[in-house]
Amino acid sequence: MYDLSRFRQRLGLAHNAPAFAEIAHATLKELRKDLDGGIGKSVYYTYITCIEKYFLPYFEGKRIEELTYTDMKEFELWRNRQMGKTPKASTLNNFSSTWSKLQQVAVNKGWLSDKVAIPKLTSRGQKSTARPAFSREEMDKLVTFMQTWALEGRLAVEREMRPLLRDYVEMLLLTGMRHGTEALGIKWQHIEWHTDKGIRYLRIWVNGKTGGRWLIAKHSAVEALRRLHARQQDIKGIAFEDLFQQRLPVEIFRFSTGYQPPSLNGTFRRLMRDSGLVKDSNGQTRTLYSVRHTYATLELLEKGTDIHTLSKQMGNSVAMIEKHYSKLTATMAAEKLA
Repeated sequence: MYDLSRFRQRLGLAHNAPAFAEIAHATLKELRKDLDGGIGKSVYYTYITCIEKYFLPYFEGKRIEELTYTDMKEFELWRNRQMGKTPKASTLNNFSSTWSKLQQVAVNKGWLSDKVAIPKLTSRGQKSTARPAFSREEMDKLVTFMQTWALEGRLAVEREMRPLLRDYVEMLLLTGMRHGTEALGIKWQHIEWHTDKGIRYLRIWVNGKTGGRWLIAKHSAVEALRRLHARQQDIKGIAFEDLFQQRLPVEIFRFSTGYQPPSLNGTFRRLMRDSGLVKDSNGQTRTLYSVRHTYATLELLEKGTDIHTLSKQMGNSVAMIEKHYSKLTATMAAEKLA
């Protein structure tokens, strides 16, 4: 044991080298602890999926320090078969970040020396395509369609989900917030009135992928909030004008019973099918992210909002906004250029 320890030390290896499964479970525990404590990033959910669905099943009985370049290439081929597609560059970056997180946990626990060279994963994939958005005419059509569609649910769960999705979509369109963790995490205590130069604005605190930030909602967002308030049995007795002062620690997007569905993606797909707006003009299938993309597009084209202001509102870097929306800059300046 002594000779083995000296040998491992000379090679820069940790003395205690558990199997990959132990490192993976320790990493999962750390990620979930951070999320439960409110200090984790939303991308941690993606890390958890990568570990549980791909890394653990494939590497469970192996030792991370013994992995070779060939092992990593064989894993990538297996992963792609499991996914049924060639991952985009953004997906590969998530896998690489998760892999780095696993190594860091192992180093911190003394299971792996930081001097050991661990093979890396490929991070170059297919270039991501632009997200499908709605045109102004299509979005107006959708908003009008949802008014009746939301009331046509036959089952009890549909009568809860459809009105909720209507308000959810409208709030995404009127704020540019991210759907999922960022939007579903909003509570009534996170909303307040902000007055500037005699004008009252609706201000909302969101916390998600890029940390916390204040954003300003369109004035018409108040109507969606009024509908949400009126349906929630536990707080509808509070006057709407008094609601924000109560600082209530309950979510805004939930059923009348207080239950919050973990996802609205399935109902949104049915909405797209029923409204005839499943695909855009390029044949790309629309998702809830399309609403956020539409917000950015309309802000740039119709309002002429500058990119720096938009980046603060949406929680993206200026570089990211320019990367995804640079094709619109000439159109924005059409009046000056023509």
